Amino acid sequence: MKQSENESTFSLPDDTPLARELADLSARKRRLADTTVTFTGQTRVMTVSNQKGGVGKTTTTVNIAAALATLGGRVLVIDLDPQGNASTALGVPHSADTPSIYDVLIDEFAIADVIQETAEHDNLFCVPSTIHLAGAEIELVSQVAREHRLKTALEEFRSSQEKPFDFILIDCPPSLGLLTINAFTATDEVLLPIQAEYYALEGLSQLLANIKMIQKHLNPQIRVSTILLTMYDARTRLAQQVADEVREHFPNETLDAVIPRSVRVSEAPSFGQTVISYDGGSAGAVAYKEAAVEITNRVAGNNEGAS
Repeated sequence: MKQSENESTFSLPDDTPLARELADLSARKRRLADTTVTFTGQTRVMTVSNQKGGVGKTTTTVNIAAALATLGGRVLVIDLDPQGNASTALGVPHSADTPSIYDVLIDEFAIADVIQETAEHDNLFCVPSTIHLAGAEIELVSQVAREHRLKTALEEFRSSQEKPFDFILIDCPPSLGLLTINAFTATDEVLLPIQAEYYALEGLSQLLANIKMIQKHLNPQIRVSTILLTMYDARTRLAQQVADEVREHFPNETLDAVIPRSVRVSEAPSFGQTVISYDGGSAGAVAYKEAAVEITNRVAGNNEGAS
């Protein structure tokens, strides 16, 4: 049928929210493509922690690690969570008979004997968790230097490496037990993911109090160096209010990058991948890459980001 002169074909206006969102994403991809980062040659050890569950702690660990690897960094993930979700997301075997971080903590295996390459990237490695780690909290109680076992193992491992890692990221459980204390004792920096929702700051004061306790008694160097807002929904006023509140209290620590709610980010682990390899052009992957650039550009020991 011939179209009448009064009829017109439908087209999406350029000023719709979706069109603006797509244009913004394209611009961010171009900026990332033009971005170069320099690694100092010094290993930065970061524990990713939040005692509040469901904030994207493990998701942040593996995706930041993968993003750092794509930038050219040599990265090691230590899965210190008995659930083993970081190991799953990185696609490394972690069945009960797999040599793991449990053997390092309890039986004094060398980290070099349990480390695995990942399929994610040539620069990305993982020390997996296994189900045995669930009982490690109890077994560690009777061990000598129980709070320092991970630190000792890491020091021995780093001193034996001809080519140092640029980043070592430790994913720990959402609780303050001996596993988390081992992570805090072995690290210089804490990366804190905060969910951009109503209860975002719930438990944060307790976590900061625990870190001060670790500073006083076990590790004077530890500090919260980086805060990353996750599960951010730009359509809601609440998310912006939470972001403003976090930035007001922690202006130097909070990254400019925010991680949006993303189906792709949620889907990736079921395929044994990070979102960086699963869909590197998605909004979630781009946000994690931006966060990785910010983290890399921050000088160790200085919370001020690069301009």
